[in-house]
Amino acid sequence: MGTYKDLLLYKKSFTLAMEIFSVTKQFPKEETYSLTDQIRRSSRSANICSIEAYRKRRYPNHFISKLSDADMENSETQGWLDFSLACKYITQETYKKLHSLSDEIGRIIYYMIENPGKFGAGE
Repeated sequence: MGTYKDLLLYKKSFTLAMEIFSVTKQFPKEETYSLTDQIRRSSRSANICSIEAYRKRRYPNHFISKLSDADMENSETQGWLDFSLACKYITQETYKKLHSLSDEIGRIIYYMIENPGKFGAGE
């Protein structure tokens, strides 16, 4: 097995975090310590939890727990995307693009939770 960087979850969640970082550079300054900070943190945390899950794959319960954390952070990112759209900080097109990628990440996480052995869990 390769490294965590080979995981589709890692690649997709890294892409989402970087796209959110780029988009949020345009958010108003008054959002710096609230919405901007929160959406950046949650999107990055989803990615970091994927790394932690990979490192814990020897222990299936820990692997699944870290994936569950990644799912929670990804869901939080979706909530912040909803606020970003409602506040008109992002366009509907940007919202759809980012939310779609987040949905895909959620499906990958679910698959990994349901099939831990395919990712070396317990080996």
